[in-house]
Amino acid sequence: MRHAFFALLFVNLAYFAWAHWVDVPKAPPVNEAIARLPRLKLLDDAPQSQAPQPSAEKTASNQPAACFSVGPFGDLSNSALAAAILRQRGFDPKQRAEEGQMSDGYWVFIGGMKTQAETEHALTTLERGGIKDALVMPETPDAGRRVSLGLYSERARADRRAQAVRQTGLKAEVAERKLPGTLYWVDLAPQPGVNTIPIQDLFAEGVSSRIAVQPCPATAQSASRSQGSAATPPAHAAATSAPALTQAGGTPKLP
Repeated sequence: MRHAFFALLFVNLAYFAWAHWVDVPKAPPVNEAIARLPRLKLLDDAPQSQAPQPSAEKTASNQPAACFSVGPFGDLSNSALAAAILRQRGFDPKQRAEEGQMSDGYWVFIGGMKTQAETEHALTTLERGGIKDALVMPETPDAGRRVSLGLYSERARADRRAQAVRQTGLKAEVAERKLPGTLYWVDLAPQPGVNTIPIQDLFAEGVSSRIAVQPCPATAQSASRSQGSAATPPAHAAATSAPALTQAGGTPKLP
């Protein structure tokens, strides 16, 4: 019995030694291409100096505009009315004037006629369709022969007139007339937390419906920033002083 015990002990020791020192699995071969790759790191493990920074373009685009321009107004009274309404809404509007092209309504006409016979044919066709107030315009080198069908202050009325002419088989066009003149704008900064201007409130109060909202030009934005950095005047002084009207470029001009 004693010999059997020592025999089993010897066999176990021999197997243990063979398993740990003789039958050891070989290490897998090293891929040199993979070994040269940098070690992956989590974003939290990267140093602060190497952390990705937000794009400057995205940051700038997410910032609200510093100044809005409402207009253009064709006359000073409409501009002053809009400024007064916006001031009641809590804004600090500044009026500005500049020379530009102002709208003078919408013109409905028939063009593309090259001969007198084509012009007379157009007039005859219009009369048969019940349109008898057409007017032949003087021929010009650049525009050629044209027949005028009226000037309208609203685009919707001009479109209806053009549609009536097209039903006769003639091709009517609608063009906005532009004349040089003084345009009036109202510049203002958005209120905190709001990036819109209540332009519908202006329409409801009778302000011209041809106006729109757009970013201020560079000169107006510079003026807005310089005014914002200056000291705020007392409330009674702001209430009694008339809004300044400036030409584009900052030259003062009184109404």
